[in-house]
Amino acid sequence: MKLAYLVLGAIALLLGGCGSVLSNTGGNLHTFVGCAVREFTFLKPILEPPYIEAHHRVCTYNETRQATVKLPNCAPGVDPFYNYPVAVRCDCGACSTATTECETV
Repeated sequence: MKLAYLVLGAIALLLGGCGSVLSNTGGNLHTFVGCAVREFTFLKPILEPPYIEAHHRVCTYNETRQATVKLPNCAPGVDPFYNYPVAVRCDCGACSTATTECETV
């Protein structure tokens, strides 16, 4: 069973020289969008070493866009702008070490 979806949630950014981006009551809230998946890794016995074959599927960003937020209360001389990727679309498939940090069995 696989559940793949874009994650929309709040994160707190504490960067050197700047205050927190979030407050806990309605203040300066910013959100992020990311990819998430819940899927089991299937193991298949084989006759040759390592005697098991793992199929690990992941969901990761297929398309992103850059977003910028201005951090509040930055010390003088500290760049208040923070750039981060936002997931536009996620795709699920076999884990590729060319683009993703894959878990190994």
